[in-house]
Amino acid sequence: MDREKEIVKTSLIGIAANFVLAGFKALVGVLAHSVAIVLDAVNNLSDALSSVITIVGAKLANRAPDREHPYGHGRTEYLSATVIAVIVLYAGVTALVESVRKIINPEVPYYSTATLIVVGVAIVVKIVLGTYVKKKGEQINSNSLIASGSDAQNDAIISGSTLVAAIIYLISGFSLEAYLGVIISLLILKTGYEIMRDTINKIIGERADRELSHSIKATVSSLDGVRGAYDLFIHDYGPERTVGSIHIEVPDTMTVAELDKLQRKITREVLDKHHVIMEGISVYSFNTHDDEAAKMREKVQNIVMSFPEAIQMHGFYVDRNEGYMQFDVVVSYGIDRRAFCDKLIETLKENIPGYEYHVNLDFDISD
Repeated sequence: MDREKEIVKTSLIGIAANFVLAGFKALVGVLAHSVAIVLDAVNNLSDALSSVITIVGAKLANRAPDREHPYGHGRTEYLSATVIAVIVLYAGVTALVESVRKIINPEVPYYSTATLIVVGVAIVVKIVLGTYVKKKGEQINSNSLIASGSDAQNDAIISGSTLVAAIIYLISGFSLEAYLGVIISLLILKTGYEIMRDTINKIIGERADRELSHSIKATVSSLDGVRGAYDLFIHDYGPERTVGSIHIEVPDTMTVAELDKLQRKITREVLDKHHVIMEGISVYSFNTHDDEAAKMREKVQNIVMSFPEAIQMHGFYVDRNEGYMQFDVVVSYGIDRRAFCDKLIETLKENIPGYEYHVNLDFDISD
């Protein structure tokens, strides 16, 4: 399946549907003096413009890597999503101002049978369109399409509210138009904020998905010779452009040739199963023929994990001839790392004297 072509095709369907709906709603809204219906039409136009930007973003993101951008241009999709967020936020602010104006200077709405039919049809179209676009986005891992589909489903709810307000007016003579416009405006602003927040988080760099992190570590740890997998870094360079690195713990008897074979196998397995390119695999050596080393490891681990700031210890190795131990400790955020390390080493020297301690403090980067 050509991902770019699917995004373009799905977006074009969304553009066509939103333009048709916007035209009908705008006409009916003006004839009925309905601010809510007119604002709903504006929302459809912003949806159509969002689909156009999605297409442009997909085209730019699909460009091949070059010297200046060796990891490709995939993050362009996130930039295009940021532009969409700005458009949505602008539409929300404009709609809110107009709704407040209508509250201050109200107009009497007029509804006809045609008005109610158009709004009802719009609800059905948005439900079908939203479900289709969201499902397609999930199939091809397109956050922009998933967001567009969810937005269309929300639009169906908004249009449904407009229909309810029209029915209430016809029955009671009480108009909720302007007040409903405020609610619609706030929903639009909420959608814009969420799109902006999510895309900025992706551009800055967010924590790896918990399920993906666990599954990659499980795949690596299941291979012969691997005693443990730690310090998984995952870098997102756009949809389907994910690069990672990991530390593995292996027996100290493993040869360079065996390590090379293992690393290549890890790269293939992770790419095939999880679609992540492992560009870096670092190695911790594990004492295998020293029972005393195993006892020392357990004792050190008990001391380390007695500190509430410690989340995990790994990469332990002791050289009793040279008189040193080395290991990594994953610690919580927001602590004084230097003070923690000094206190830990001081405690270790009190309980296991005669050794130098080389402690590396890791950030809690993945689950």
